[in-house]
Amino acid sequence: MDMIHTEQLTKYYGKARGITDLDLTVSEGEFFGFIGPNGAGKSTTIRTLLGLIEANSGTASVLGKIIIGQNVSPINRREVLSEIGYLPSEAVFYNGMRVRDILRLSADLRKKDCRKEANELCERLQLDTSRKVEELSFGNRKKVGIVCALQHNPRLCILDEPTSGLDPLMQREFFSILKERNLRGTTVFLSSHILSEIQRNCTRAAIIREGRIIACDTVEALSKTSAKRITLHGTTDLTGLAHVRDTHLLENGISFLYGGDIRELTAYLSKLPLTDLSIAEPDLEEIFLHYYTEGGESK
Repeated sequence: MDMIHTEQLTKYYGKARGITDLDLTVSEGEFFGFIGPNGAGKSTTIRTLLGLIEANSGTASVLGKIIIGQNVSPINRREVLSEIGYLPSEAVFYNGMRVRDILRLSADLRKKDCRKEANELCERLQLDTSRKVEELSFGNRKKVGIVCALQHNPRLCILDEPTSGLDPLMQREFFSILKERNLRGTTVFLSSHILSEIQRNCTRAAIIREGRIIACDTVEALSKTSAKRITLHGTTDLTGLAHVRDTHLLENGISFLYGGDIRELTAYLSKLPLTDLSIAEPDLEEIFLHYYTEGGESK
């Protein structure tokens, strides 16, 4: 079953672009990445899917139920939202409330007893439930949002820039929790502009640019390219070598992406006074920049 499916989903803010003709499918059980810089349309997509803002056109279904389009049932929307765990990029809570009260309120709104799950999550995330919201750092407020999103064991987690504010140890623990949930069947939809998060954790991803999906494939396939990352030591001279881009000068050498014939490269390098060299696959961040600076292939 498709947990998320959209067709030509479009949202404009007056004349300003939000998302345009967005076609997206996320299957049940996937750990799916949604990649794009700030302003690309990630949050607009999520808020539209959740009904927090109204689409201008297009259709969408979540958990197999139509929630955007003609003749949408309010019952469908309520049933869908009850099975979703949503973490916004910035969580805001009522001042004066203690963490434990916020968690209880969140659980009561869903009419579920989540105390056991909440206690385990708070322990793993090192969250003090006795503190008041206004006393919390941004990172600890983010932890409160994580527990609210996960304590009811949702079938679908929609997470918008979830690790901002978390220190590296908490980020690692957070992704451990998500991977455990995913192994038990939870679908994870992770919106992020941090490419390493997507590459380490997601099996498939979509890249969004200026409100449109420009690529969607497995992370492995998105990372594949004919270009290689070449690092040379002993020279910085690339005069006469074609198909070179994204160069970086090093202390005693140069690093660059090479997209030409490897035989031409080896013939060229044999004439240089090299002390060392390495050839590696570019990482996802370099592929991402390729899609943004050169357009990439739409899929």
